[in-house]
Amino acid sequence: MSEAAPDPALDPWTTAALVALLLAIDPHSLGGASLRGPAGPVRDAWLGLLRACIPPQAPMRRLPIGVSEGRLLGGLDLAATLRAGRPIGERGVLAEADGGVVVAAMAERILTTTAACLSAALDTGTVTTARDGIASVNPARIGVVALDEGIADDERPPVALLDRMAFLLDFTELTRVGDDPDYGLDDVTDARALLPRVTLGEEALSALVGTAVVLGVDSLRASLMAMRVAKTAAALNGRSEVAKEDAALAARLVFGPRATRLPPPHDQPPEEQPEEPPPPEEPPPPTDESDQPSDEQEEQEPPQNLEDLVLEAAKASIPPGLLEQLRAGKPPQQSRGSGKAGAMQKKGARGRPTGIRKGAPQPGARLNLVETLRAAAPWQRLRRAEQPDDNASRVHVRSDDFHVTRFRPRTETTTIFAVDASGSAAASRLAEAKGAVELLLADCYVRRDQVAVIGFRGTTAEILLPPTRSLVRAKRALAGLPGGGGTPIATGLGVAMALADQVRRRGQTPTIVMLTDGRANVGRDGSGGRAKAQAEAMEAAKQMRLAGLASLLVDISPRPAPQGQELAGAMGARYVALPYADATLLSQAVKVVTAETGGRNG
Repeated sequence: MSEAAPDPALDPWTTAALVALLLAIDPHSLGGASLRGPAGPVRDAWLGLLRACIPPQAPMRRLPIGVSEGRLLGGLDLAATLRAGRPIGERGVLAEADGGVVVAAMAERILTTTAACLSAALDTGTVTTARDGIASVNPARIGVVALDEGIADDERPPVALLDRMAFLLDFTELTRVGDDPDYGLDDVTDARALLPRVTLGEEALSALVGTAVVLGVDSLRASLMAMRVAKTAAALNGRSEVAKEDAALAARLVFGPRATRLPPPHDQPPEEQPEEPPPPEEPPPPTDESDQPSDEQEEQEPPQNLEDLVLEAAKASIPPGLLEQLRAGKPPQQSRGSGKAGAMQKKGARGRPTGIRKGAPQPGARLNLVETLRAAAPWQRLRRAEQPDDNASRVHVRSDDFHVTRFRPRTETTTIFAVDASGSAAASRLAEAKGAVELLLADCYVRRDQVAVIGFRGTTAEILLPPTRSLVRAKRALAGLPGGGGTPIATGLGVAMALADQVRRRGQTPTIVMLTDGRANVGRDGSGGRAKAQAEAMEAAKQMRLAGLASLLVDISPRPAPQGQELAGAMGARYVALPYADATLLSQAVKVVTAETGGRNG
């Protein structure tokens, strides 16, 4: 066994490999690790190392993003219940992974309910099942590995789940697998046996807590995790007491990725204190005797400055991007909870039936009893012969007989009007938009649809009316929009796409209706120039088409020009020329586009 752990600040892969070793020793106490980065050989190699270090009897279960609550926590085993004639429970994934690790795929989009169940298991080490007539409490001492694909900067696993994990790893820039530390399964087994006897001294405890305060790590769980990591590192190196190297390593791994501010610079008063003693005493020591006190000071400094050593170790492991952000005085980017989990519509057993298929009941499907019994009926004689002791009147149903009815849930539609309020014709354009909004809102109470209005003019674009069904709010928003100025089409398209993305996150279907003549003359930066503004408008239109947003471009120019058709082609939008104010025709065109998106299904 090595005497000291490798320095993780030198090699990112060494850091990641060492985390896998520490996590394998005590997955439940350390909570787990978050791995941010795309799928690839590096992530697979890390998971393979973790699997190799975990004892063979410890399970390692994959948790898909759409796992049902019954499969996660356990519940009623329908096939066994029908066969036995009494409630039979089944264990969920958390109970099956007791003593091992649960690997959560696409953790940045994990459902809030799933994250809550994982957090409860990390807190209590048990999983409680109370559903479908089954009530049980099973051990679930697990660690969680959250695989964060790192697709978007604003998507992170839920904060509550990350707060319970000791390690936050970033594989975004790590493209190469290095050498693994000189440890193996035998070392991990020995460390597991030694860990309960490892002690943490008061000095190391104060150093870790002080480092957390200086770096702005406010979570108490982070400090507790750092203490556990220090003890685990000591056990891995065969020590029964936490050494300074173990405390420094814990600060690097736990506090570095969580730092929210830089430590203050060293104060100058300590440097001025040596000048206070009388000057006659300072000249004599330049001889050889002066070297001896300095050596003694070097021997005495480590125990006195352990907190400084731990702080420097944690500071060295702060990610470079976060370090620059902190130096600029900007707060670190916070997680937005479950990311785009809202965009994943939970398809319940309501809506329009879309067919019957073979399979067990899952979210979005309902057991079709008639088809299930029809599939089981031809096999009753053979199944009763296999189990002659069972009641002859009982129907023998197996999991292969299950048939479910799938439903397509009804999706709400939000129509986003992006109104060009520039130029002398702004009044007529707003009148068209106002009439169309009023006609659409008249049907919203029946269809449960929403309407939003964006106005762009001069150098800016703003949301005049957030998604709403209120006709009064729509009238007030449109009445307060002034007209005149330039035509910043690229800016208007950018605001419309941002609002459409928010609508998608809520599980709704956005439709963008652009009212403009297509003649852009103001760029994104507010500068003039028709050629530049037109090029930026075409680029923004292409981005909208790549985003897959249903759109309609209404050319409200008195004399339609080719610019409107070109812009509609780049957007992938339906083009309608409307030189005269006709709110009814505009409303009908919007209904056609929204119907094509499937928003009226169900």
